[in-house]
Amino acid sequence: MTTAYGNTSDDVRYRYRQGLGNSAAYQVSGHPFITGSLTVDNNKQIQVVFPQVAKSVTVINRADVELYVYFVDAPSHVSANDSEYSGFTENVLAGKHYISLDNKKDSITFDTKCKEIFIANKSGGDGGAFQVLAELTSVHPEDMYPLSGSGVTDVDATADFRTTGI
Repeated sequence: MTTAYGNTSDDVRYRYRQGLGNSAAYQVSGHPFITGSLTVDNNKQIQVVFPQVAKSVTVINRADVELYVYFVDAPSHVSANDSEYSGFTENVLAGKHYISLDNKKDSITFDTKCKEIFIANKSGGDGGAFQVLAELTSVHPEDMYPLSGSGVTDVDATADFRTTGI
């Protein structure tokens, strides 16, 4: 059926919907998402994938094992033949692009949009555990771009971001 403006009723080009650049999706209270794991063995990682784009993520260490929290891992984003991005995990660790939760009950809250996070046990001992609380938006995860670049995956050996005394 054609309307007075020439658009058919199934024309979705002008239909309002949530998206990454829509601030309303991030201003309202998020839909809760809670998960966790009882075991994260040494040199293992767990990928937590959110059903919608998260606007905030809190990770709580539930064991006396050091856990690393980061946003990018090569196997989730690239094929084995794509050498340009194949070293993401190594770059994340080498560039220290992770947050370390050293002790039981340590926590971190990221106030950033993402569709997944990674939690790894690099402590040398088994028995890691964690809980995750995320505030989800109404934005579909396929609308989210892959996180990469400076501060996420790049290793810049020349940069020195340490504070020096005056």
